[in-house]
Amino acid sequence: MKKLSAWLTATIVALGLGLLAPGPASATPSYCGLVWSSLGKSNQAMSGASVTNIRSGQHPCFDRLVIDIKGKAAGYNVRYVSKVVQDGSGHPIKLRGGAFLQVTANSPSYDNATGRATFTPANRSEVTNVSKYQTFRQVVWAGSYEGYTTLGLGVRARLPFKVHALPGPGNGTKLVIDVAHHW
Repeated sequence: MKKLSAWLTATIVALGLGLLAPGPASATPSYCGLVWSSLGKSNQAMSGASVTNIRSGQHPCFDRLVIDIKGKAAGYNVRYVSKVVQDGSGHPIKLRGGAFLQVTANSPSYDNATGRATFTPANRSEVTNVSKYQTFRQVVWAGSYEGYTTLGLGVRARLPFKVHALPGPGNGTKLVIDVAHHW
């Protein structure tokens, strides 16, 4: 019993000091604790809610693109592509970066009832300024067509990303695309 108690005490102390790993699952921790992938992510639901703004931000472990939607965000399709194409025409869009994400919100950037624009970028080639970002290289406008709004996101390399919706502002929703700085 004394030997078991001494072994148990030594094991607990070693675990506490980080000298022993609790099991194979913790052998290689992911970057910043992120467990994302670079595979496409989608939700095919449609929304009549309109895009009202597009912005970006920097975080310690990832860069973030935010699409503000007036109402409940429903669907999206975000995936790496060899080239980003313009909505409607299919023409390729020139984009900086080592890899390209085509970001489609299943929400128009116009009011469905009136047809008036709810968001028009000041500069289609630089929708939001990402010049000093660690991962993002460029955000371009690919258009809003038949209920969908599409952006091209040029990134440094094919890196893991996550797509999710957050509440706000007000009764709206933020469709959020986070791209990690590293694997």
